[in-house]
Amino acid sequence: MRRLPVYLLLDTSGSMNGEPIESLKSGVQMLVSALRQDPYALETAYLSIITFNATAQQVVPLTELTAFLTPSLTATGTTALGDALRLVVERIDSEVAKTTPESKGDWKPMVFIMTDGVPTDDWEKSLPAFRAASIGATVACAAGPHANSKVLKKITDIVVEIDQADSNSIAAFFKWVSASISTSSQKVESGSDIDLTKSSELPPPPPEINLVD
Repeated sequence: MRRLPVYLLLDTSGSMNGEPIESLKSGVQMLVSALRQDPYALETAYLSIITFNATAQQVVPLTELTAFLTPSLTATGTTALGDALRLVVERIDSEVAKTTPESKGDWKPMVFIMTDGVPTDDWEKSLPAFRAASIGATVACAAGPHANSKVLKKITDIVVEIDQADSNSIAAFFKWVSASISTSSQKVESGSDIDLTKSSELPPPPPEINLVD
């Protein structure tokens, strides 16, 4: 079976303390619950979570939805976005099956990034390898007034903003992520590869989410 790998890169820096980090946990739970109700996603989607604060760490390896357990998330430290980009490239190389002359590999992975601040590490050093990786779609979310969408635009063309990193806005973002994964699952089930380089290929975002031109 060809899997659809999905990597969530989540900012767990100190500024996410309080309502934002609790909303992040709830958002992940809601995402998994929604995808489990979608037969296409249940068949193909595998989920991994990478958190980043002072460093990046993969807190959930690529896991099928039925076995996925929401991790404990704690807000602390700085915002090592560059380390998260480096780590996701490393994990994709290790976890995503490649196509060989004998067999088809996994579908190209989807990467979703959420951050409420600006990177505190030398993030641009990780960009070339990230851009060179075989990724089907990258979506980045600037959450709240202190996030820098211009930085995220250098990573991917598909950048969205939410005004506040609060429960309603974060819930809306994860609901949209769920719909995006479901749409992609249906595409791969029909034999189409994912190349969501344009936001028009994704479901329309709800009113809480603004697409960045």
